[in-house]
Amino acid sequence: MTLEPGTFGSLRELNRLRVVDALRRHGTASRSDLARLTGLSRTTVAAVVADLQGRGLIVEQAQPDGRAGPAGRGRPPVLLRLDASAGAALGVDFGHRHVRVAVADLSWTVLAERFLELEVDDDAESALDAAAELAAEVLAEADVERSRVIGAGMALSGPIDRHTGTVGSTVLPDWAGLQAGRELSHRLEVPVELDNDANLGALAEVSFGAGRGLADVVYVMMSSGLGAGLVLGGRLYHGASGIAGELGHVQVRPDGAVCRCGNRGCLETIASTGALLALLEPAHGPDLTVRGLLDLVDGGDIAARRLINDAGRAVGRTLADLCNHLNPAAIIVGGDLSAAGESLLEGIREAVDRFALPGAAQAVEVKAGVLGDRAEVLGALAVVIADTDRLRSAGLAPLRTSGALRG
Repeated sequence: MTLEPGTFGSLRELNRLRVVDALRRHGTASRSDLARLTGLSRTTVAAVVADLQGRGLIVEQAQPDGRAGPAGRGRPPVLLRLDASAGAALGVDFGHRHVRVAVADLSWTVLAERFLELEVDDDAESALDAAAELAAEVLAEADVERSRVIGAGMALSGPIDRHTGTVGSTVLPDWAGLQAGRELSHRLEVPVELDNDANLGALAEVSFGAGRGLADVVYVMMSSGLGAGLVLGGRLYHGASGIAGELGHVQVRPDGAVCRCGNRGCLETIASTGALLALLEPAHGPDLTVRGLLDLVDGGDIAARRLINDAGRAVGRTLADLCNHLNPAAIIVGGDLSAAGESLLEGIREAVDRFALPGAAQAVEVKAGVLGDRAEVLGALAVVIADTDRLRSAGLAPLRTSGALRG
C-alpha cells in the first residue's frame, strides 16, 4: 500500500526511518539517545523501537555482565543496535585494472573483502565472472547466506546512462552498450545498483569520510582514470543522463595525445597514473608501478615529486573552473594518487588559488580522502545499505528514503 504524504501511516514510516538512520550513524544508542538524535518524543521512540524489534531489525546489545533486558536502578541504559543477522549487502568495485568485492552487515561493518588485479576494460564478461566468484568467496568467509543479501552496489569506471543502465561511449570498449548492473545481477542473484565509481567514492567520503557533515563537495578520483563525483546540497548529482563529473575527458591540450575516449589532449592523458609512469619510464624502466612511483615521491625523488605536482596543477586548473560554477566547500582527492599527499595537494591548491574567483578559492578546502582505494567499494555498500526502500522490499521494514546522503 502506498501512503500519501501527511498521512498517519507515512509519519510512522518517517519516524522508523529516523530511528534506523540514527542507529546506522552511531552504531549503538539508548532510547534516550534516540530521542535526542531524532527529535522524537520518548514515547514515540519507545513505540518505534518496539515495532522494529518485533520486525527483527534492531536488538538490545548485551550489557557487560552478559545480560540484555531493561536497566535497573544504578545500571547503565540499555543500548540498541541494528541486528547484523537481519541482512547483508555486497559492494563491487570495477576499476580499470582491478576488481574489489566486500560484504557488510546493515550496521556498516565490513565482514569480508577480496581484491583481484585484472584488466577490466577489455573483457567485460571475464570481469563480471570474476566479481561473482569473489562475491561467493566473501559470503563464505563471512558465513552469510545468499538469501540474507538484500542487494549489491556496483562501481564502474565509465559513463553510465541513468535512464537505461547501459555503459556509454568508447571509454570502456568491451562494456559499451552493456547493461552491466543487470548482467551482474544475473550472476549474483540479487538486485544490483550501478553507478560510476567516482560517484560512489563521493558517497563514501561524504557519508563517513573526509566530507562528513558537508553538503557541497567535489570528490576527485585520480587513478588509472580521472573522474569526479559531485555532491550538491547534500545529494549526489548525476546530471541529465548520468555522466556529470567526467573530469578526465575535459580537453586541456588541443594538440595533445589521443585519449582512449577518441579525443585529443584530455586531462587523463597527462595526469593519470599511466601517463605519469610513461614519463618516468626513461629513468626507471617499464616495470615501474604506481606503488613504486609513490615510494619515489615519499623518498624525495625530485623528478617524481615534480611530475606529481604538475599533475596536481593540471587537475587544479580544471577544478578551478568547477569551483567558479559550483562553489563547493571541499575538494576531496581520492584514488591511487591521493597517497602522494602534499606533493599532489599543493599543486591542486596552487591552481585553484590562481584561476578560481577569490571568493570560490577561499571557500574551498582541498584535502585528501581518508578511505583510500577502498572508497569506491565502501560507496557501493553504502548505496545499498542507505536504501531503505530495498529493506522494505526485503521484508525487513516498511521504510522510505528521501535519497539524501547521510553521515
